[in-house]
Amino acid sequence: MNPRITFLREKTSKLTSSPGVYIMKNRESAIIYIGKAKNLHNRVSSYFRETPDHTPKVAAMVSNVFDYDFIVTDSEYEALLLECSLIKQHKPKYNILLKDDKGYHYIHITDGEFPRIIAEKNTKEKGKYLGPYTSGFITREAVSEANRVFMLPTCTRVFPRDFGKSRPCLNYHIKTCMGLCRGKISREEYGSAVSQAVEFIKSGSIESVERMQQEMEKAAENLDFEKAALLRDRISAVKKASEKQKIINSVVESADVVGIAEFYDGIYISVLMYRESRLYDKAVFELEKTDSGEDILSLFLMQFYYGRSDIPKSVIIERLPEDSELLEELMEKQSGRRVKLHVPQKGKQSELLRLAKNNSAEYAALKNNRTGKEVIALEQLGKSLGLKKPPKYIEAYDISNLSSESMVAGMVVFEDGRPLKKAYKRFTIKEQEYQNDYGSMQETLRRRLMHIVTGEGDEYFKRIPDLILLDGGKGHVHAVLPVMRELGLDIPVFGMVKDNKHRTRAIAAEGSEIQINELKSVFNLVTRIQDEVHRFSVSFMHSRHKKKTYVSELMTVRGIGEKKAAKLMMKYKTKENLRNASPEELSEAAGVSLETGRQLWDLIHDE
Repeated sequence: MNPRITFLREKTSKLTSSPGVYIMKNRESAIIYIGKAKNLHNRVSSYFRETPDHTPKVAAMVSNVFDYDFIVTDSEYEALLLECSLIKQHKPKYNILLKDDKGYHYIHITDGEFPRIIAEKNTKEKGKYLGPYTSGFITREAVSEANRVFMLPTCTRVFPRDFGKSRPCLNYHIKTCMGLCRGKISREEYGSAVSQAVEFIKSGSIESVERMQQEMEKAAENLDFEKAALLRDRISAVKKASEKQKIINSVVESADVVGIAEFYDGIYISVLMYRESRLYDKAVFELEKTDSGEDILSLFLMQFYYGRSDIPKSVIIERLPEDSELLEELMEKQSGRRVKLHVPQKGKQSELLRLAKNNSAEYAALKNNRTGKEVIALEQLGKSLGLKKPPKYIEAYDISNLSSESMVAGMVVFEDGRPLKKAYKRFTIKEQEYQNDYGSMQETLRRRLMHIVTGEGDEYFKRIPDLILLDGGKGHVHAVLPVMRELGLDIPVFGMVKDNKHRTRAIAAEGSEIQINELKSVFNLVTRIQDEVHRFSVSFMHSRHKKKTYVSELMTVRGIGEKKAAKLMMKYKTKENLRNASPEELSEAAGVSLETGRQLWDLIHDE
């Protein structure tokens, strides 16, 4: 507990109820957290109350608070602006901070008589710059396409110094370069091509096509067929590139599309930026998941757009964040026009949102050595079931039997969305005399979960699963919940419901069913888990049944009862091992006479 808590409570009791910003500091007066509040007294008091219900991260922050400052503002909007500014300035330890793994990228139009268009990571050299862009890939692609479309040189030759010094390179012959090195293109003509290329990068429009069309016709009239052919090829390339850009997106003129993917303790956010109806840039951020209960989307949007002037007309998101009105006001004042936070329900904008989310998932997958589909499946499964985070470690159970014979259970484990076969377990049902699926499931779960309570068993038996799935419906869930309460465990338990064709249909909760058919990734994952646990338990049941049948055959020999037959099977395990044993070895293992051993040997070899 914080030894300064009494002082902090007394100070807070006198705090104003006005809106403002509070600044938490540690013993060294370093800022560790900055927050805004509509009511400073109520918000700051919540940190120091007598019966706190803090998450671990908030509790850690509170335990390090030595003192705090506050700044009163006239409105909640002013508090928002001040909070964003102070967070960017001080980067407090316990605030959500935007961090990406890239620097900024620029498009450089060099100085000189014959400028080049190149991608750069800084602005040190002379010339004009477009940017900054957060995506190096998109920057390089834009430069490459502009150079190709307008047939600009990308070689290392220096112009006009190297005019006519050597023959044109391959790019000229495959018509991706105008052949400036030949010295036959004027500075004005080349400058026009560069200007059009820059215009193309900025807007992606084809307004210059009409002008080039006129230039081409004029060149043809003047019998300058080489120039006319060059302009013809350039017009064709611009039209082709523009069609490609329309395929990338033709449904939004100016928008940012924000996709979020969660993977355990990390949150990954992609922002796809569309300008002039084309993909203009992309940024990806990795955030640490907070336990503070604060809205991650709201915090991200505040920090991402604060101080930016290049704000689109709309921001496409999967849900409206807290403080959505304040966010819109912030963006509108910075951009000087109306900005809309938009949540599409269906259609092409919804597809753009899915694309942004997939980008986030693939980034998370790359960071965690998973696939994007696995990341999305676990995230959506967790959200569908109301879990606090995606389930990393899942155990699934199924009961299998032939009437009241060979009653068994199988447990399979999926970690990070993949089978963890070394953690699989088999259970022989011991307490149920007759077929009773609910009773068998209770027995299985009690025996398995006791290992968590007692700390006995191997590393997988001691591990607490994030989620337990039962092959069955609400009845199976109801049967198991009393066992959980009895053992004092709080592990989410759900059933996997099948239809009359034995296909996964839904997930059973305690009092209802959760439909998953519309969530393809969740449906596929749950189906895999259900099929795997069913296969595993049925194969164990069949092996047990075969062994039990063989034990019955051994008992047909006089002097061999159930216990002696069991001793033989325990020692030799398989039929093949029994076949390789001699009569003397069989009689010794079963504890019978040599004559009985010979009869056993005959029975085994008569099959």
